[in-house]
Amino acid sequence: MNPKYCTLETCSLEDAYMHYRPSIPGCIVYIALYGLLLVIQTIQCPIYRMWGFSGSMVIGLILDIIGYVARILFHGDPFNFNYFLMNLICLGLAPIFYCAALYFLLGRVVTVYRGEDISRLRPRNYAIVFVSCDVFALIMQGAGGAITSTAPDDNPGLRDTGVNVMIAGLAFQVATLTLFISFALEFIYRLIRRERRAGQSDESKDEYAALRARKTWKGFIMALVLATVTVYIRSIYRVVELNGGFDSAVANDEVAFMVLEGAMVSITCICLTVMHPGMALRTRGLKALLNQALHSWSLLARQNRP
Repeated sequence: MNPKYCTLETCSLEDAYMHYRPSIPGCIVYIALYGLLLVIQTIQCPIYRMWGFSGSMVIGLILDIIGYVARILFHGDPFNFNYFLMNLICLGLAPIFYCAALYFLLGRVVTVYRGEDISRLRPRNYAIVFVSCDVFALIMQGAGGAITSTAPDDNPGLRDTGVNVMIAGLAFQVATLTLFISFALEFIYRLIRRERRAGQSDESKDEYAALRARKTWKGFIMALVLATVTVYIRSIYRVVELNGGFDSAVANDEVAFMVLEGAMVSITCICLTVMHPGMALRTRGLKALLNQALHSWSLLARQNRP
């Protein structure tokens, strides 16, 4: 039966767009978590002024919140195609922005390790190349969602075409992330080889030596690695999920979704928020921001003296 004409009283969940009703407590947990991370990221944004990174994180978190709100709405009406599509598109697009946040960081890491000579790309080109690929993946997935949402009920072939375009966008996203990881691993390998050959180098002329020795930098690198791994696992899962179709066992396994989608993305976001790159790179700290505010207030007070 066409889900459009179904209700919970007249049809089985087998006729719904997903064969289960999403867990409301589970969705609330993720909404609360992403809401908290969104507030923290918004506060961190003017402090560290890493606009590309912070903008990507904020947009991704907003999309995730909308996606889980859609799942709560879908729980009440599992035959509503709009709720299903909102969940599918928002949760599908959010990790693209987290990937973009990661792409903004590799060039910074290369610079801090003074690895321009052993890097596959120049530091600034990592963001240019990979964010451009990310935008293309975003366009493909958005176009697929648009085709799916506008396809008439009597044209399932067009709806399938939209899904296939979304899958292609996801696959391109995974391919881009795979290439990014391979470049990062190659840089690590070359860096280790260089340090072994150089032995104990003179760090007195290395402006980043003190930064690399800090615990915050080491914690940031660990968080960056974990965030990359978890978003990669999630991306592969989504390709497998969509490739099997909406009626597949994978697409209708809520436990797998909550772990391989929800938990993986949550770990990514927690890593990139708790160990914000601005803290590690010392781009701008809260102390510096407060000092500037106090200085501005002092100048204003002097100007207003009689």
